[in-house]
Amino acid sequence: MGTESLLNHHSFIEQLDENDALDLIIDNQYGSYKALKNAMPQIIFSVNQIYNRLKKSSTGRIVYVGSGSSGRIGVQDGVELFPTFGWEKHRLDFVIAGGKKALTDSVEGAEDNKNEGKNQVEVKNITNNDIIIGIAASGMTPFTVAFIEEARAKGALTIGVSNNLNTLIQKVSDICITLDTGAEVISGSTRLKAGTAQKICLNAISTLLMIKFQKVKNGQMIYMNDSNKKLILRRKRINSLLNK
Repeated sequence: MGTESLLNHHSFIEQLDENDALDLIIDNQYGSYKALKNAMPQIIFSVNQIYNRLKKSSTGRIVYVGSGSSGRIGVQDGVELFPTFGWEKHRLDFVIAGGKKALTDSVEGAEDNKNEGKNQVEVKNITNNDIIIGIAASGMTPFTVAFIEEARAKGALTIGVSNNLNTLIQKVSDICITLDTGAEVISGSTRLKAGTAQKICLNAISTLLMIKFQKVKNGQMIYMNDSNKKLILRRKRINSLLNK
């Protein structure tokens, strides 16, 4: 039985045998693909606006903001920019509701704290050189929305990424990216296809941005950080390919 059929017939995932349950989980991820394809114009526009802002200064940062799964996905994308592309560490930052502890633990009430969201704009010294990428599956997370509002008032370029239509984060951001992924196989579990869509969206933005900053040549990571034996060997292979 296909994904839509299972969902339409209200078959709960825990009532399925393992094959059907796995089939449902995997097939339901297709919703992330459709959402991303529909959001392509928004993603491309965002990349161009980010690039135009960042190239105006040597200090402007990409700042990922979120709570829970969305915040962790932001960190996951951003931390790879230095080792993969050599993007300067001082031009990258992260804000997650509840602080570093929230990367591995749930911090009660953190995502609802509007005042802390606003306060973090001051803590991070956000300016008009910075880019804020706020991620919220619901599009309504008080901490993330408050941070975006305050950062926008400081002149930062703000981009809101959400998985729902007509949300607050879309209203307060300069640019909104809507990844309308629809119902999850486990209701409300946005770590599933909503999270998949967020991860691919951020991955696409940062990759296209690094290409525009000429951090890639002939499909190779020419500015990667050689931090282990594997990467040292990869660097040698890249250099040999580029020198041919």
